[in-house]
Amino acid sequence: MLILAATPMGDVGDASQRLRDALATADVVAAEDTRRTKHLASGLGVVITGKVVSFYDQVETARLPGLVDAVREGKTVLLVTDAGMPSVSDPGYRLVAACVEHDLPVTCLPGPSAVTTALALSGLPVERFCFDGFPPRKQGQRMTFFESLKTEPRACVFFEAPHRLAASLDDAVTVLGGDRRAAVCRELTKTYEEVKRGTLGELAAWATGGVRGEITVVLAGAQPVASEPEDLVDDVEELVASGMRLKDACAQLAVGGVSKRELYEAVLLARVEPAE
Repeated sequence: MLILAATPMGDVGDASQRLRDALATADVVAAEDTRRTKHLASGLGVVITGKVVSFYDQVETARLPGLVDAVREGKTVLLVTDAGMPSVSDPGYRLVAACVEHDLPVTCLPGPSAVTTALALSGLPVERFCFDGFPPRKQGQRMTFFESLKTEPRACVFFEAPHRLAASLDDAVTVLGGDRRAAVCRELTKTYEEVKRGTLGELAAWATGGVRGEITVVLAGAQPVASEPEDLVDDVEELVASGMRLKDACAQLAVGGVSKRELYEAVLLARVEPAE
């Protein structure tokens, strides 16, 4: 079968026992960077006995037939990337899709993820979120990217290169305003881990001094603008349908002069009154 395995983002202590076992026993280890994977195995005290092949963006398509054939022949193929979960802004989804197309078994060894780690550390409401990979490199396209988040009620997580972070945050301020809250998470799980929280304006000013390391940004969801509680009832019910308690949903969405109590009562009234 094909096994996708999450690898540590920095601290090797985050490696699971299942990852150790898989590295030691897989027939084929497909690695985004073979040197980093061998270094990881060495740090874990694991000897890789299978064949190690490279599997990065530029060779992904060419490698697919051989890896699919290996799984079809009954071999175990372990897919690992440099850090975190394969296929999440890393190579992997094409191989998974190819195995699914051929009705071959695929499983996953869960573990470290920059997305969920940043969400947990952000200090922002993240009951609902979207992940957007990397913003476009060109400013015009990046501005369009942020335009799409103007009314997005969910928190948004995205990665950014350190040398583009300041420009990216400046564009976010231009499009979304300086008061939108966010968190910039740097070097997660590593020695110099840092999480900067504040408004986009504050974070943009901080980033002008230069930032190094792996960057994950969490952007707070857009707050709905309303003057009447009835305008927010559908948004509350959407949060409730996703698993949030009614009182918590009302507390999160009460804006524009609408109190939590008013919104709560409006939702209860809407539930008993038939829609016109």
